[in-house]
Parts: sequence; C-alpha cells; structure tokens
Amino acid sequence: MPDLLIELFSEEIPARMQAKAADDLKSRITNGLVEAGLTYAGSAAYATPRRLALRVDTLTDRSPDVKEERKGPRVDAPEKAIEGFLRGAGVARTDLVERDEKKGRVFYAVIDKPGRPAAEIVAEVLEDTIRNFPWPKSMRWGDGTLRWVRPLHSIICVLSAEDGSEIVPLNVDGITSGRSTKGHRFMAPDAFDVIRFDDYEAKLKKAHVILDGRERADAIWHDATNQAFANGLDVVDDAGLLAEVAGLVEWPVVLLGEIGSEFLDLPAEVLQTSMKEHQKFFSVRNPKTGQIERFITVANVETADHGATILAGNQKVLSARLADAKFFWNNDLRVAKGEKMQPWLDALEAVTFHNKLGSVKDKVDRVAALARELAPVVGADADLTEQAARMAKADLASEMVYEFPELQGLMGRYYSDAAGLPSEVGAACQEHYSPLGPSDDVPTAPVSVAVALADKIDTLTGFWAIDEKPTGSKDPFALRRAALGVIRLVLQQHDSVLLHDLFYAHFPRIDRSIVNSRLGPSEAAARGHAPIVIAETRLPDGRVAHQNGPELLSFFHDRLKVYLRDQGIRHDVIDACIAMEGNDDLALLVKRAKALQAFLDTEDGENLVQGFKRANNILSQAEEKDGVEYSFGGDAKFAEDPTEIALFEALEVAESKIVPAMAAQDFGTAMAAMADLRAPVDAFFEAVQVNAESEVLRRNRLNLLSSIRTTCLQVADLTRIEG
Repeated sequence: MPDLLIELFSEEIPARMQAKAADDLKSRITNGLVEAGLTYAGSAAYATPRRLALRVDTLTDRSPDVKEERKGPRVDAPEKAIEGFLRGAGVARTDLVERDEKKGRVFYAVIDKPGRPAAEIVAEVLEDTIRNFPWPKSMRWGDGTLRWVRPLHSIICVLSAEDGSEIVPLNVDGITSGRSTKGHRFMAPDAFDVIRFDDYEAKLKKAHVILDGRERADAIWHDATNQAFANGLDVVDDAGLLAEVAGLVEWPVVLLGEIGSEFLDLPAEVLQTSMKEHQKFFSVRNPKTGQIERFITVANVETADHGATILAGNQKVLSARLADAKFFWNNDLRVAKGEKMQPWLDALEAVTFHNKLGSVKDKVDRVAALARELAPVVGADADLTEQAARMAKADLASEMVYEFPELQGLMGRYYSDAAGLPSEVGAACQEHYSPLGPSDDVPTAPVSVAVALADKIDTLTGFWAIDEKPTGSKDPFALRRAALGVIRLVLQQHDSVLLHDLFYAHFPRIDRSIVNSRLGPSEAAARGHAPIVIAETRLPDGRVAHQNGPELLSFFHDRLKVYLRDQGIRHDVIDACIAMEGNDDLALLVKRAKALQAFLDTEDGENLVQGFKRANNILSQAEEKDGVEYSFGGDAKFAEDPTEIALFEALEVAESKIVPAMAAQDFGTAMAAMADLRAPVDAFFEAVQVNAESEVLRRNRLNLLSSIRTTCLQVADLTRIEG
C-alpha cells in the first residue's frame, strides 16, 4: 500500500492562516479519499510560510469493486418509464433482471462499478481541493483563473511504495504536478527532487527549512530562554506570539537585543505591547524587578556577522517606536498629575459609545449611578465606588490608549496612581473590564466588583433596550461574554444580587439615554425630559417592571446553564431550579442547583423523584378526570393501611424541616428531609391502591398525593427532572 505526499508551494502565507489551512488541507483530502472508497492508516499536515504539506500513510492502492442494485418500474409499466429508468441507471435493456414482489414483477438494474486506481482518485480530489480551498482571503495572478492566498508555484503529488514512487499526474491552471520543491528562499534556493515523505522532510531540513511548526516553535523557545538565562533574565511567556513568529520563519535564528536605557522607565506593559504589536519581539525581563530590559527577535536567516546587522536595524526601528511611546507616556502623565485626568473625562462626551445609547460620558454617568447602588450589596464604600466608576474609562481619551487600545484599563491604573487617587480607584480602572473570558481572573476587591458589575449590566440593558441582541452565532457586542462576566462576579462574591431589581432600576437610565441620543443632550434638557420608563408595569410586590426585563433575565439563565453544565450540573436540574421563585438571585439559584444535583446523585434522591412523578401523574390524571383540584391535604383519620399512616407522619416531619430550611436557604437540609420521604413513599405505593372503590378513601389518598407534591415542590420543580 503506497504513502501519499502532497506539497503546495507558494509565496508567503500569512502566519495567522497557516494552522487552519493545514487542517483544511488534511480534512478535505482525507475526506475526499474516503468518500471515493480509499482507506488509510494515518495522516498529518504541515505549514511553513511558503508551503502546505500533507502525508497520508498506507493508502489503499485502488478503490473496491462495487455492485449496485437499483430498483426500477414494474415489468408492465409504460415503455417511456422503462426507458427513463435505463437512462438514469446507465444500463441497456438486456442488463435488467426481473424479480417477483408483492405488487408484481419488477425490473432491477444490476450495475457493476469497477474500482479505480488510487492515483486517479488522488488527482481528482487534490484538484478539487486546490480549486475550492477555503482561504479567508485569496488572489488571482497572471492570466489564470485559479485563486490562492498568494501565487502558487508548484505542486508535489507523489505516491511511494517500497518498490519506488510515482508522480500523480495533475495540471491546475498550467501548474503541473511533480516531485520537485525548493528550500530556504535565501540559504538554499535551488530546486531538488523528493521520493517520499521522510526523504522530503530530511532534504528540507538540509535546505534550511523546518517543516513542522511545533518543532520551529520549540526551537525558538529553547534558544530564547537559554539566551535569556545566560544573562540572568526571563522571557515573558506569550503562546500566541510564539505561534505567530513560528509561522513567519522557516529557519528560526534567535537573537537577543537591547533596549535603549532611556526607555527602561516606561511601564513594562507598554514596552511589551509596543514590541509585540509592532515588531513581533518577545519581551525579556529581570526576574528580580519585573522590568523589561531586553528583547528577543527571530530572524529567518543565518548571517556571517551572526545577526549583528539584523539586530542593529531592529534596535533602530524599536527605538523610534519606543520614542513615540515615551512621548505619549510623558504627555499623559502631565494630564494625570496636573489636571487629575479631567480633560479626558470631558473628552468622553465627544466619544460615541453607540449612536442609540449616547456617548461614553453618558455610559459613565449610568455606570456610576448603578455602581453606587451596588456598593452596599458587595461591601464597598458608595462614594469611593462612584468615584472609581467615573474615572474607570478616563484613559480611553489618553494618547497611550489611543495608540495601544489593548492597554485600556491598565493605563487607567497607572494614571490614577499618578493623580494621587485612592488605590481602590486605580484597581477598579484596571479590573472593571474583567473577566473578559472564561479563564480570566475575576476581581475580588469590593469597589472593583461593583464597577465591573455595573459596567456589564449597563452594556446588557442598553443593547437589550435598543434590540441589539445576540442572534445565533453572531454577538458583535460580546453580550454573552458580558453576561458570563456578571455570573462569575456574582458567584465568586456569593452575594445576593437581585438581577430583577437591577434591571428594572437601570432601564429608566437607558431609556433617558435613548431619548437624549435621539434629540441631542441640549435639546433634551431644554425640553425638560425627565427619566422615563417604556412600557412600565407594576408587579404584585410593588416593584417596577420593564418590557425587556424578563427576556434579559432569561438570557442570563441560558448563560448560567452553559456555565453550570461545564461544572457537571445537568440541564434539567438547572431548569428545575430556575422555575422556582427568586431565580434572579444567581448565588441562590446556583446553591439550590448544586444541592439538588447532589440529592439526585443519591439512590434515595433518584427513587424519590420517581415516586414524586408517579404521585404527580396519578394526581394530575384524577384532577383532569374529576374536574377538581385535590390540594387540601389528606386526613390521617381516614387512613386504613399502616403505610398510609406512616406516610402522613413522614410528610409532617419533612414539612417541619423543609419550611425553616428553605427560609434559611439551607438547601442541603431541605434535600435531606425530602430524601427521608423515599422509604415511606415507596412503601405506600407498594401496599396501597390510590383509586380505591371507596370514594372517601380515594379522595383522601389523592389529597395525600397532593401533600407529597406540595412538599417536594417547595424545594425545586421536580416535574422538570427527566427520567
């Protein structure tokens, strides 16, 4: 069985596209081969800046012969129907056979499809893959019609076996397949032939090309950390940058450079960001001080001067970049120290947050008001929290953040500290965007938590009010991420944050911003617009409701389901808890769900749920049949069977434990009390017929089942539990 080697050699492929392109090449080729009837033992794809490569091991040398039977019309069918069947099946009348079936004799076409050689199938699949490759961006060149990410120069397509190898004939827009490729653009530009994959990989390495991207990345990291260690320094870990740089070079040459002393007083994050974004340099820091002192660059060529000229050029360009950063830093410090960032706060009024939700200044005002309300809930000082909320986005108007948006928040902390503001304010500036993702750290300082919650809730309520909600896989404003951030913040704090109240308190502020954005702030003020609430209603408990509140709360519940499922809590368990009162208290909801999950993981819990479902089904059917509701509870004096009496007593004991436990939010105790019902419920159903002949006895037992239902439903809506 032969092995297959494919290489598509082109001009430089952008590093960000290489990994997916290698995966796409592998999946499209292997899927195509399998669909055509070939099998293989294994495969692997590779990418360098100038080539995509694929090896497929132990490929069958031809597809199997296939005999296909196709049912046709009845023998006595009209001639035109039979002729149509012959054309569709591609057979002659003499190739048909007749068979008896229930409805009479029927024609069958027996079609023999001989297998095809692997080379023929490979050529067909590879050409289709090349012509329909899913590049994010592609181009045409010359007079051809082929599109590729960059001009495609050559194609290797070789089937090799122990007795030799053969080129698979293929021609794509004048590019003919062969066995020739080239090595490093500068260090080994001459073409050479290959026979099979191991020969190909070895010859590439001799020609200064490391084919495997992981091997290039490992070589870069090994050399970089060794050079840094030799100078008593550490390389700042950056997996994303390492993967990108490994995609920029075919023969990595690691060089350790110096940063001008005049730039070493810049914040470490500024140095790191500037070098990474503009130059693709790794930062090298002093482990004792944490300060960035040097950099690592990766060249794609070995030079006679061991990289001295390359380093000199890189250092010159870097100095120019860092001079800009130092200029921004010094200017920003003057604003922070001298004017307490006030010019930046004023400038936020001219920065649009969203054309329907007003400026960033409008958002800051809303967040400050909400953060002040949240402060006592999370144990923060209200005045300090409001101050932090008002300063949190000031750095958006700074020169440094304008140049490096990814430093927003972090620079706010530096500038807040420079302005002499309380440390809690600086921490909130840096942390209020967090958590940004599932692995991001969650703020714990009360002021930071309050501002982070307020910022995310304002974003969610705002976009809900203007009907800019996530749809399908589209979420341009990262609202799912914001909701997950709120969930993680609340659950880490274990605070009783009532989303219902927060939404309905904050929607009027959003509505005011919508009016202002429509009229303009000055016109709105001139008309005397006060805060308004759209479609306001009053709930039974006196709270104000807003039309968007229930839907937004449901969105949170959906995100909570995803979050808890990742922690092993079943979706039906979450649904059973969401159905209960107080489901806008996330901490309470999760506490209940975890207790219910633990309860259901026990034998008593699982069996009691089955007993509850049996009781509920019998009761529901009887209520529908009789047209009455059995909800008054049974009377023990009408009980006849000992198990019936025991169940009355068990329900009374359970009720005495469950009610105070639920009032104290002690779900563990409530679940344990409910578990104690398992044995008496089981015994009752084994010994007693509910629908007894005596109508008095039947009604009493149905009311007893109602007591089971009522008692259990106090803990969670067990009707939603599956199974």
